[in-house]
Amino acid sequence: MSQFKRSVYERSIYKEPGPIRDSENPFEAMVERFDVAAKILQLDSGFYEYLVTPSRIHITAIPVMMDSGQMRVFQGFRVIHNEILGPSKGGIRYAEDVNLEEVKALAAWMTWKCAVVNVPFGGAKGGVVCNPREMSPGELERLTRRYTANLIDVFGPEKDIPAPDMNTNEQIMAWILDTYSMHAKRTETAVVTGKPILLGGSRGRREATGRGVMTVTLAAMERLGMRPSQCTVAIQGFGNVGSIAAQLLEEQGCRIVAISDVSSGYFNAEGIDVGAAVEYSAAHGNSLEGFPGAEPITNEELITADVDVLVPAAKEDQITRHNAPDIKAKIIAEGANGPTTPRADDILNERGVLVIPDILANAGGVTVSYFEWVQDRQGYFWTTDRVNRRLDRMMRTAFDSVFDVASRHDVSLRIGAYVYAIEKVAGALRLRGIYA
Repeated sequence: MSQFKRSVYERSIYKEPGPIRDSENPFEAMVERFDVAAKILQLDSGFYEYLVTPSRIHITAIPVMMDSGQMRVFQGFRVIHNEILGPSKGGIRYAEDVNLEEVKALAAWMTWKCAVVNVPFGGAKGGVVCNPREMSPGELERLTRRYTANLIDVFGPEKDIPAPDMNTNEQIMAWILDTYSMHAKRTETAVVTGKPILLGGSRGRREATGRGVMTVTLAAMERLGMRPSQCTVAIQGFGNVGSIAAQLLEEQGCRIVAISDVSSGYFNAEGIDVGAAVEYSAAHGNSLEGFPGAEPITNEELITADVDVLVPAAKEDQITRHNAPDIKAKIIAEGANGPTTPRADDILNERGVLVIPDILANAGGVTVSYFEWVQDRQGYFWTTDRVNRRLDRMMRTAFDSVFDVASRHDVSLRIGAYVYAIEKVAGALRLRGIYA
């Protein structure tokens, strides 16, 4: 059974509860999709066990002296799922409801995500059980530095490379960089990605995930004969991914009619002014609550809105067997990790909804993280235009490859992405062999 607490939306000010969950373990949900792809590939049982099992799991206690003078101990995780294609790569999230099963699933998704976009990394993920909104900057810094120190032998530019994720940002990456560098006795900019440009970060990194969502959504529209100027879009989640995807899709001619964040959701059939919504959110503590440019709606109304494209860019397990029958979108582009459950996938496939899976749709972030790592190691940095051109090319190539694999095997894009990724990692494993 899932160890998640109540969903983000159930903890929000929404009057109605969030989507009814399918109560699935997130790692088991990943394995269920893996199983289908493994059967298509006729994967050897030994290879199956090797590829589905996390390589290493680190659980650490993080003592922090709080501003009150009282010491608190937080729990931290770092899961290294796979390192066959290269050093492991994955973000660190700070959240009250993060748990080991979630981190294991996210680490595995990172393995397949890197393989899908042809990035030479393996998969990893980290998490700390805390509520960063209730912690001061000083407490967050002490938490981050101790977490890094506890995992100092795990991290490394050629071993395991963290990045931002939910509730972590450039500043937290800067603290990780500094802590690691102090222990290494030299500045190691390539040990983290998603850091400030001043410390070796890449231009275009902050926008990368949202930009990748835009690129694959346009590619899907092209395959289905849809014109962006005639398409309506609903976006669940208005953080870094959702807001940027909204802005970029709007620039391409799409009409954004519904948006939401943890506080509230809004609908305007004539189209929401995304720029005004971004400015409003920034001016109100990164919250859309009270946004005057649209009518309030619930999360469930947004997910089932009569639109052409739905972008779930919030959290896991938002599209379930309970609401999937009512979804009207022709395309779902998963900006979040694991927003659709296996039971919902079955329903959406039967109804002919084209789901662009998370391991493809939101891979723009790790792609530009790879660019950042390359730039740090070379000591030579690219322009924003160069970053964006290379990202667009890699995302479009990945979409076309996955679409072709899915068509060849007559499966969904999600299973096509798993087949494409697993075949690549398994092929590398065959070539490398097993050291004994």
